[in-house]
Amino acid sequence: MQYTTVLFDLDGTLTKSEEGITKTAIYAAEKMGFTGFTQEQFKVFIGPPLYDSFRKVVGMTEEQANQAIDHYHERFERVGWAENEVYAGIPSLLRSLKKNGARVAIVTAKPQVFAERIAQKFGLAPYLDDVIGPGMNNKDSSKAALVRRGVEAFGGRVVMVGDRCFDIEGGQANGVDTIGVCYGYGTEDELTAARATHIAHDVAELENILLGDAPRARGVFISMEGVDGCGKTTQRAALTGHLQKLGWRVTQTREPGGDAVAEKIRELVLDPMNKEMRNETEAYLYAASRAQNVRAVVRPALLRGDAVVCDRFVDSSVAYQGAGRQLGMEQIAALNAMAVGETRPDITVYLRMPADVALSRRLSASKPDRLEQQKAEGVSRKLVGFEMIDRGIPRHGYALTDAEGRTIGHVTSGTMSPIRKIGIGMGYVETAFAKPGTEIYLDNRGRKLKAQVVKPPFRK
Repeated sequence: MQYTTVLFDLDGTLTKSEEGITKTAIYAAEKMGFTGFTQEQFKVFIGPPLYDSFRKVVGMTEEQANQAIDHYHERFERVGWAENEVYAGIPSLLRSLKKNGARVAIVTAKPQVFAERIAQKFGLAPYLDDVIGPGMNNKDSSKAALVRRGVEAFGGRVVMVGDRCFDIEGGQANGVDTIGVCYGYGTEDELTAARATHIAHDVAELENILLGDAPRARGVFISMEGVDGCGKTTQRAALTGHLQKLGWRVTQTREPGGDAVAEKIRELVLDPMNKEMRNETEAYLYAASRAQNVRAVVRPALLRGDAVVCDRFVDSSVAYQGAGRQLGMEQIAALNAMAVGETRPDITVYLRMPADVALSRRLSASKPDRLEQQKAEGVSRKLVGFEMIDRGIPRHGYALTDAEGRTIGHVTSGTMSPIRKIGIGMGYVETAFAKPGTEIYLDNRGRKLKAQVVKPPFRK
């Protein structure tokens, strides 16, 4: 068995609940003066939270929806919950899962008290480790939050099974595999569009996926973005550890880089000695490295069922080359669309940090990082922080000069401080110009702008 914890949706997955839900929803709507609906029209109530359905499907106000939910619960508690039947083969499947040591739970948007009652009446309770659902008056019954409770309670290799896109999205939000079942109230198109890991057309196929050795159809792709120094490396390691605890095999990669070819491109594009590299060349090199990484590392890992965690992806190029280098964000996005094809992150984690704080952290980085930089730069130069005296924004690759215009180094990164409203940056300079308070100059496309070496942090 590839999964140790199986989380099941209830309606449309374990039980055929159409009659009870639709009749009760019509009853509640009519109590609120909304008439003329059929059971067929109200099938859409199966799956999503009641509050959302009364608002979006019936057109109720917030107050009306809350009142309708009370009417719904009144009838459902009396008769609606029992207007139900278990799909053929489900009890046998649950029994087999327990026999094989799996932990099994119901995760449903239906109030937990009703779900527990249904599980007892229809003989499902003996095979369950838990029933997870919202309280009677809890409007916030998103599948993502409910699945999270199951993941936190049991852990291991978790899979979420359900018949609607909400179930699939709830599983994806928690980084677990998903199985979409087509015998319920969703369609195969809906489940495929939601990117379910597996599709089961009937209970027999579901059993084969859960109890057999079917490989994961696709892993999950996570990119991490943020300015240099914001902590991506630390958070990537933390995320990797968390995913591994959940039972995922994790492939880590970075951009530019990833495999031997992409790392050679990385060396080329990041080498501070390549001062004559044009902005367009830089953009194409980043895209080339990305194309190699996607095909050599990312796609094979996803096909193995891995969780892929990537330090930077297309968003960085759109920001740095598209906006920062002023090559056009749409143009850079189009270039990288060709490089990556259909391979896009399932989720992007953006680490937000004030730019001046991030730059200070980079300047005070750990010894290994400084050694790597020194290896590329040589021992004759030192990494320093500086702030602009003249008005201007330092950009990566700009030359740093002395008062006579002689090049003494280059900018590695820079930005406009949102707090102090001045340009700040980092760069390598000859050691003679590294002392705080030393005046240096930024060559901004032929304009010589005065700056001053400072000791981090940049804030005053």
